[in-house]
Amino acid sequence: NMSSQSLFARARGKFFHYYFLAKRPMTLGVRALVLNEAENSVFLVRHTYVPGWYLPGGGVERNETFRQALAKELQEEGNIALSGEPHLFNIYFNRRASIRDHVALFVVRAFDQTAPRRPDREIAEAGFFSLDHLPEGTTASTKRRLDEVLNGRPVEEHW
Repeated sequence: NMSSQSLFARARGKFFHYYFLAKRPMTLGVRALVLNEAENSVFLVRHTYVPGWYLPGGGVERNETFRQALAKELQEEGNIALSGEPHLFNIYFNRRASIRDHVALFVVRAFDQTAPRRPDREIAEAGFFSLDHLPEGTTASTKRRLDEVLNGRPVEEHW
């Protein structure tokens, strides 16, 4: 019977699709380069569980767009609300996180910070820092992203 064969073939195809998805899931993340151009500063965060200063960001969850994830992470990590469209700068392969992790970097110039970010169990410290005087411990990847966005350094494929 032709229809039961095609139904079986479709079911088998779906099974293998989900099997490979489960075995090798791709993870996606967002990071924001939030620039206060009037003060020539950038927003950075220092986590309680890993050393160094980073651009704010996090994972993109199921049923969430990159923009939704970006807005959520900025709110959680900096009390920052988007007041204009963020600019997608580049998508990087983050092999340090996993063999299938990709990070979308957005440049944010239009925003409102509703309140300074107070420390908690996840964020040890957060704030705007002069681009001329980044805090000690700013990660190499953070410095590279700033150099790419602000100084035209050639864009790398790896985070």
